[in-house]
Amino acid sequence: MTEGPVRYELCKGIAHIVLGRPTRANAIDLPTAQAFGEAVDRAAGQDVRAVLVSGEGPRFCAGGDVMAMIAAPDRSAYVHELATTFDHALQRLAVLPKPVVGAVQGAVAGAGVALMLSCDVIVSARSTKFRLAYAGVGLTPDCGVSYLLPRAIGQVRALDLALTGRTLTAEEAYQWGVVTEVVDDEELEARVRSLGEQLAAGPGFALGQAKRLLRLREATREEIGAEEADVIAEASGTADAASILESFATRQRG
Repeated sequence: MTEGPVRYELCKGIAHIVLGRPTRANAIDLPTAQAFGEAVDRAAGQDVRAVLVSGEGPRFCAGGDVMAMIAAPDRSAYVHELATTFDHALQRLAVLPKPVVGAVQGAVAGAGVALMLSCDVIVSARSTKFRLAYAGVGLTPDCGVSYLLPRAIGQVRALDLALTGRTLTAEEAYQWGVVTEVVDDEELEARVRSLGEQLAAGPGFALGQAKRLLRLREATREEIGAEEADVIAEASGTADAASILESFATRQRG
């Protein structure tokens, strides 16, 4: 496993990207944003079949590192570079042609919400709290939050979180569609590892393309239908599909 503000480990086709600043609640400063982008690029390799994203320590991610912003000689320039760098990394994470599982615990705030929503399957520890937190420090959403959050939970609820400072519990986050599932705190690591193994063992092309199709938010109904037809035809010719379809046919025959 690599060292630094973001750690990267590859084991049995599963890439694990870990935010490694637990004493700062895994807040994102510029070196962390850069290191995260490098980890995402490594996860794009052909030897990776699934990706896990987590944060070390009691909190997943507190968003941008406010203290680093305060210390910057040119605050506006620093914040712009930080937001742009991390946002580009999150965009690359969202379009990886392989499933990404996010494990969240403790607290998810600010850009941490964008990181979480850039994952495909999100498992939350039961004690986790979710809050946008931007207005509390006089700032505005960044890193794609304004795009991702309304599409996950609707505009009315997104505005509620952004304007009132409301904090969601894990159960509320599940009910609102922010996370995929909620598990007891002590079960989080095992559940995420199990999901990673399940997805890594699945049909890689089919899973990656299903993810891409479901994230085609700006295409028309007709364009998506045509794209689906092209992709399912290509999928039917892969080795994974051939093996699975033959097994299905064998079971049907008797």
